[in-house]
Amino acid sequence: MVQIEAYVILSAVLFILGAMGVLLRRNAILVFMSVELMLNAANLALVAFAKQWNQMDGHLFVFFVMTVAAAEVAIGLALIVAIFRSKRSIDIDQLHQMEG
Repeated sequence: MVQIEAYVILSAVLFILGAMGVLLRRNAILVFMSVELMLNAANLALVAFAKQWNQMDGHLFVFFVMTVAAAEVAIGLALIVAIFRSKRSIDIDQLHQMEG
């Protein structure tokens, strides 16, 4: 049986990779995917701790996070498509040129 530490370490690695993707990437879709990776890392940690303590609270929180993530995907992709239609690019650095 896999120990809880392995799940927590995997969750931390996934979260760090997602955070690096958000901080280092300029493509809006890759940044968006990195945020989703961070949410999935948090879900993994919640399920691992819920399993360790034999509680269902972690699983319930995961369902709420997944629901919010689904709404985020719908709204975020709609915004990315709208920005692409107007700017013909999804480079985040070019979006700053829209200001003033």
